Amino acid sequence: MLIGSVVLAAIAAVEVRFLPGWVDFVVLPLIVAVLIWLLAFFRDPERAIPAEEHLMVSPADGVVSDITRLESDPLLGGPSVRVGIFLSVFNVHVNRSPCDGRVRSVVYKKGRFINAMDHARASDENESNTIVIEDPTNGVPIAVVRQIVGLIARRIVVTVKEGDLLQRGQRIGMIKFGSRTELSIPQSLQPEVVVKHGQVVRGGADAIARLGRPIHATGTKANADEEFEPIAPRETPA
Repeated sequence: MLIGSVVLAAIAAVEVRFLPGWVDFVVLPLIVAVLIWLLAFFRDPERAIPAEEHLMVSPADGVVSDITRLESDPLLGGPSVRVGIFLSVFNVHVNRSPCDGRVRSVVYKKGRFINAMDHARASDENESNTIVIEDPTNGVPIAVVRQIVGLIARRIVVTVKEGDLLQRGQRIGMIKFGSRTELSIPQSLQPEVVVKHGQVVRGGADAIARLGRPIHATGTKANADEEFEPIAPRETPA
C-alpha cells in the first residue's frame, strides 16, 4: 500500500509540473479517489473476539457463499463441514484464526484465477494457501483455513508458520483484492453451523460454528478426562 501511495503521489507531482492546468481537474481527483480506496482496502480494524466457550469464529470478512458437508476431508482425517466466504474488493481482507490451536502445516498450491464467485471451481482449481490447525496437546487437526485467490486477487500473504501457537481471532494473513476464504471443521467436533447462506460475517468477531465437542486450548494443560477452551474474555491479539 505504501509503495502504491508513493507512486501515485509521484505521478501527481509530475502531472502538476508538466501537464496543462485543466488536467488537474481530471487527474488529481482520480488519484485522490484511488488513494482513498487503497487506504480503505488495506484497513485492519480491531475486533472484539467472542469469549463464549467452544466457538469457531469467522476467518474472514465477507458473505457466506456456501455451506458444504464433505464425506471425507484428507486434511482432517474424516467427514467435515466447509463454510465458504466470499470477499469483495470492499471487504477487510485480513484473515484470522477461527480457534485456539497450533499451525500444523502451511501449504501453497499454484492454480488458476477463476472468479471467486464460482465457488466450486475456485475452491478446486484456483491458487490457494492452506493452513491446517491442530490441537496442541495431541496433534489432532481441528480446523483448516484455505485462502483462495479470485479473478482480481493475485497475492496471498501468510504471517504464520508451522509450529506457531494461535489464539482465536489472531491475524494469520490476508488476500489482496477480492477472494474467497474457506473454513473446514471436522465432524468429530460435532460442529453446529450458526450462519446461513448470504449472511454477512466479520473476521474474528462473528461465530461460524458452535462445537458440541470442545477442543483443548493454547497454552493450557488439560485434565486427562476433560477437554476445554478458556472462557475468560480476551482482546484481539496484536
